[in-house]
Amino acid sequence: MRTQSRREISWRRPLLAYVALTKPRIIELLLITTVPAMVVAKGGIPSAVSIVVTVVGGALAAGGANAANMWYDRDIDSQMGRTRGRPVVTGEVSPRDAVVFALALEACAFLLLAVGDNLLSAALALFAALFYVFIYTMWLKRRIAQNIVIGGVAGAVPVLVGWAAVRDSLSLSAWLMFAVIFLWTPPHFWGLAFRYSEEYGAAGVPMLPSVATPRRSAAEILAYTVLLALVTETLGFVIDLGVVYDAACVVLNAGFIGYACALYHNQTPKAAMHLFSFSITYLSLLFIGVAVDVVLRSR
Repeated sequence: MRTQSRREISWRRPLLAYVALTKPRIIELLLITTVPAMVVAKGGIPSAVSIVVTVVGGALAAGGANAANMWYDRDIDSQMGRTRGRPVVTGEVSPRDAVVFALALEACAFLLLAVGDNLLSAALALFAALFYVFIYTMWLKRRIAQNIVIGGVAGAVPVLVGWAAVRDSLSLSAWLMFAVIFLWTPPHFWGLAFRYSEEYGAAGVPMLPSVATPRRSAAEILAYTVLLALVTETLGFVIDLGVVYDAACVVLNAGFIGYACALYHNQTPKAAMHLFSFSITYLSLLFIGVAVDVVLRSR
């Protein structure tokens, strides 16, 4: 029994290390926006096969990009308490193996989406991965305070992948959903960066809260939440969503703006983490509201 337990531990630890390379929590958040985009594009629930192919393909593409990010950022990750336990930093996965793993995931993602869905969805997923690695991670992250604003393009592409998987084209509705996630990203991530601003500063990463005053950071977070609220209202009008989405939109925007106002008036790590935590709930419930509204109206 002890020998069997040791064998289980011997293969489980490397497996968990490779899973950690993909940043599964981030992938979950990206994919919860992909399926609602597919629902809107279809005007109802897409086929189970289409959903599985798109979700798995998107997860592989995002996982590969995240693994490449951990490979490249291993030097600064080792200097931050929040990230020094990552597999490449601890040595559980070698830098070379992390790169090979990332490339393998991207290749599998592209083939799966191209064959299972269409070439457009595959190309969009690959574009998002390349943008995240080369534009955000390697170029912007260590150079400018607005790094996450531009880098947010990568995180907003999954809705385009979901839409393209169904329609094999893009439309205004798809781009508005893209804009929602793009505008959501700065207040979401800056909330976390506000809490860890000293660590980012020590690692030489110019996240806005680590290089600007707390008041200015809070002001920009508030500005983005207000702009986000306006775009979400526009999305409901363009797609012609109903009462489910409208109610979710009003309540969630009021909550997000409320947390942003609280941070502006009380610039503390605790207030920032409250905003960060709510932002996750906000995006999840908003897109669930979109999907539920469309499904109910299609019946």
